[in-house]
Amino acid sequence: MAPSNGPAPPPPEGTEGPGRVLSAAEHDEYERLRRAAGVRHRRLRNAGAGVLLVLALLLAPLSVVAAWVDDEVSDTGRYVQTVAPLASEPAVQELVTDRLTDRVVAAVDVEAVTNALTSTLAKAGAPPGVVEASESLAGPLRSAVRGVVDSIISRVITSDAFEQAWEGANERAHAAVVTMLTGEREGTLRATGDTIELDLGQAVDEVRQRLVAAGFDKAAAIPDTDRTVTLFETEKLDSAQNAMRLLDIVGTWLPVLTVALAALAVWTAPRHRLMLLITAVGVGVMMVLLLVALAVVRRVYLDAVPASTLPPGAAAVIYDTFVRFLRDSTRTLLVVAVITALTAYLYGPGRGARAVRGLARRGTGAAGRGLSAAGLRTGAAGRALAEHRSWTTGLVIGAAALTLVLWNHPTVGAVALVVCVALAVLIILETLAATATLTCPG
Repeated sequence: MAPSNGPAPPPPEGTEGPGRVLSAAEHDEYERLRRAAGVRHRRLRNAGAGVLLVLALLLAPLSVVAAWVDDEVSDTGRYVQTVAPLASEPAVQELVTDRLTDRVVAAVDVEAVTNALTSTLAKAGAPPGVVEASESLAGPLRSAVRGVVDSIISRVITSDAFEQAWEGANERAHAAVVTMLTGEREGTLRATGDTIELDLGQAVDEVRQRLVAAGFDKAAAIPDTDRTVTLFETEKLDSAQNAMRLLDIVGTWLPVLTVALAALAVWTAPRHRLMLLITAVGVGVMMVLLLVALAVVRRVYLDAVPASTLPPGAAAVIYDTFVRFLRDSTRTLLVVAVITALTAYLYGPGRGARAVRGLARRGTGAAGRGLSAAGLRTGAAGRALAEHRSWTTGLVIGAAALTLVLWNHPTVGAVALVVCVALAVLIILETLAATATLTCPG
């Protein structure tokens, strides 16, 4: 019997088999359902990626601020590095000089000096005009005392010794506060339960040694007991210590959570490159908003501080000094976001991106031809680079990103250095790959 050219008859009802052929209507329905399922899947992925992206963007500025606060509160070295420039700021030096001069001059009883001078002149039989003139010397004498005191204090405050004393005092004070808030048992200021204690052990040892050296041999018998002095007791100490622990956790893990959410948003989205571009742009916008917020807070702070309490110049210097590392971190993240967005764009199908990639290929191709003409042969290594360009590019970019992650407090300069090194490595690898392609037979 001749085979039939018509559609195969459907199998009997209730029977199935791997060779069953779908009818045209069934095939169209299958394709429709498959497309609908694909659309629903993409929509779910886009929705999930969008939620993750919004969370990451909202947490981005909070993460930067939390990490900065944690550094300033818990890291004594970072805190000292922050406040150290204040000792050399002219506005702060002038403020400290004026305050110290006021205190010293206030402690000098100029009226008593002039009264004593008047009484002495009167007893010595000085002419009445001289005695009366001595009574009006209080103002000039006070001005002269202030001028001398101001000059002496100014020389001290502007010297290197003051900067060293400033750093040492801030380091000791901050370390003592950190020890108290963390509940550590080391240091001169420490917490025991609800009690703040001052450990005088080192001071007792120093006094005992000096007394013995001065000839007081019995000072060696000073006991080692009762070497602590209770400063005060407070029920709020536990709350402060709990806040310190929470800050340490938030400052450490909130940035990690933010990066993880951003990475999950890129991985979840159907179009990874586009989501990476959107995430980078979003982070950049949030960093710009954070910089604007810092400028607004600065204006509010300067308006709120009375000039009688703190001169505007000194207040501005103090604010700028304390938040400069926060500004630096924000600017660094802004630069990283811009570079990431630019990289994601250059890997896309846009006309500008294709033009840049073509120009780069022509440049490395020309360099490869020059090296090939000079007799350079890269052999199997060059061919491997040519065959696995995407892998080598990914490894270089990943290494650059890891370097920035491991870099302790990277600056804009550090980011520029890492990017320049990564670009140089990519150009070298692409040139070697082009050389292998040009020298490969056939």
